[in-house]
Amino acid sequence: MNPNPHNIQLVAVDMDGTFARSDYTYDIPRFKDILARMAAVGCRFVVASGNQYHQLRSLFPDDAHELSFVAENGALVMDQEELLFAADIKEEAIMRVLSFCKEYPEIKNVMCGFNSAYCERGKVSEDFFNLTNIYYHKLKWVDDFSQVDDRILKFAPTVPVEKTTYYCELFGENLQGMLVPTSSGHGSIDLIIPGCHKAAGLQKLVQRWGITPEQCVAFGDGGNDLEMLKYCGLSYAMANAPDEIKKSASYVCPSNDEDGVLVTLDKLFPK
Repeated sequence: MNPNPHNIQLVAVDMDGTFARSDYTYDIPRFKDILARMAAVGCRFVVASGNQYHQLRSLFPDDAHELSFVAENGALVMDQEELLFAADIKEEAIMRVLSFCKEYPEIKNVMCGFNSAYCERGKVSEDFFNLTNIYYHKLKWVDDFSQVDDRILKFAPTVPVEKTTYYCELFGENLQGMLVPTSSGHGSIDLIIPGCHKAAGLQKLVQRWGITPEQCVAFGDGGNDLEMLKYCGLSYAMANAPDEIKKSASYVCPSNDEDGVLVTLDKLFPK
């Protein structure tokens, strides 16, 4: 059996800007080799992302059944093939978001449900729908969000990039704690149930597996990774991450386009 000198039992990776390269590829043979070495020492691999579970699974066509997922920024947690947790936003909070977004037409809102994500006809363009489809493989057009019959996990509004911070603050003021805005930057905001973030999702897996946060490693590059980076005993910010994220991590590793996660895991789980 390979050594596990750090006694690492869980590795959590963000996807966009962290594990995946800018062209959304990764070194599949190298990953498979590392995954086998991790499995040999009882360490699990967790994909922790703001993206939809169905999209994340599709990136690992051969290995998804072996992986666990903290999707939708912690709103959905899968222990391999088993659903462990799904958030459920209250109707009052849903109506508050919909009312707020109507006042600001430049907000392009996506409603993220358990069964599918949704875009409203007439509110966003076909191009926006197609772009969103990259991150939400189950995506439907609806005439009115208020008529959607689904368990709502989160909202994912897109705003002008230069107004990201402005809208985060505005959402925070308007929602008054019913939902909390978190952002990975670039105009993308997630509105999530308070305390329902990536670290909370990891905590559910940690408790179920009988391990400790000190036995966990996290990799991330954005504001929605901060809780996760602080929660895990060992954390790596990507070289492409903002300084704020780098300061919150134990170490900085090479960028996503330099395969920084795999480079680091090769060292943590040597052949």
